Amino acid sequence: MKEYIEERALAVAGYIIESNATVRQAARQFGISKSTVHKDITERLMQVNPALAKEARKVLDINKSERHIRGGMATKEKYEHEHLLHACQRAVSRI
Repeated sequence: MKEYIEERALAVAGYIIESNATVRQAARQFGISKSTVHKDITERLMQVNPALAKEARKVLDINKSERHIRGGMATKEKYEHEHLLHACQRAVSRI
């Protein structure tokens, strides 16, 4: 494995662990794809530093288990915002 890939895998894992980042957040931070982040953590890092790989994997597993909750909250906020927007539009149209 090339040295820059090993360094990237270590950096991505460190970022995920320090900030409890999701795969998407890590991908955005490092300018790489989600699949590259996933491969860095699950395969490449295991060869370089298995202990760090396990720590990062724990964070990703927690994020994955909470994903449905975050999605539900985002949907709730979206519809609450739309509801408020429609209420304001009705109030303005009455004036």
